[in-house]
Amino acid sequence: MSDPAPETRPADAGSSAPVALEVRGLGLTYRLPRRGPFEPGASLPALQGVDLAVPRGARFGIVGESGSGKSTLIRLLAGLERPTTGTVTVGGRPVDAGAGAGRLRWFRRITGLVLQDPYASLDPRMRVGSIVAEPLRSLRVRGDHDALVADALRRVDLPADAASRFPHAFSGGQRQRIAIARAIVHGPSILFGDEPMSALDVVVRARIIEVLQTLADDLGLTLVLVSHDIGVVQRLCDHVAVLDAGRIVDAGPIGLLDASEHPITRALVDAAPTLPSPPDGR
Repeated sequence: MSDPAPETRPADAGSSAPVALEVRGLGLTYRLPRRGPFEPGASLPALQGVDLAVPRGARFGIVGESGSGKSTLIRLLAGLERPTTGTVTVGGRPVDAGAGAGRLRWFRRITGLVLQDPYASLDPRMRVGSIVAEPLRSLRVRGDHDALVADALRRVDLPADAASRFPHAFSGGQRQRIAIARAIVHGPSILFGDEPMSALDVVVRARIIEVLQTLADDLGLTLVLVSHDIGVVQRLCDHVAVLDAGRIVDAGPIGLLDASEHPITRALVDAAPTLPSPPDGR
């Protein structure tokens, strides 16, 4: 199948469907090295039988302790890894992470990804304008790239002249805003976040939450965020799923976190820190 023609903004796949992203029976098992030439290789299940349905326009949080499988799940949802079992569909279309870059271009056009460490995810040798423009070049998006980059920087509260500077000239919170600008510059409908605030201090986290809330409202984004921090999810999300040992043990509207009697959910809520309100300054 040939690639679709380039376009100024990617089409919103399955826009008439109430569900933006659906997961059925998702599992991933890692094969471990053999301990000896005559011993069979062991396996380690990272995810087992995960089912999810993320409504279009939702702010969906996936929480759990370290090692619960959150980052594995977001990698599968973002098409960075192929599951051992189960399916991921977006707008009713299956996502095959092993299909190759060309056959997944439709998926990359309607999704964006923000990673955990803002400095590690930005090439220090590139100017910010080139970093933010990367999706426009790789996805063959037509139009005025400089204008699209300037608009993305404005949406995350960075000045247009930031495009001429290098990442080291910015604070950690500003670097994460650069990463967010890169994730939205091509106009995705779904934004994935893999612990995007865990490397930031608590006050900066509150500011980044405010930025993501504004983006979701203004751009109509569906957010899918994994975090070990219940406080972040309570402030940002309207739906939540609780992951433990590779399985979803609790799920529902965000009020579930206050009402649930499940011991895993209760332990996460009880351990949650309180986020302060963002300051007036940046």
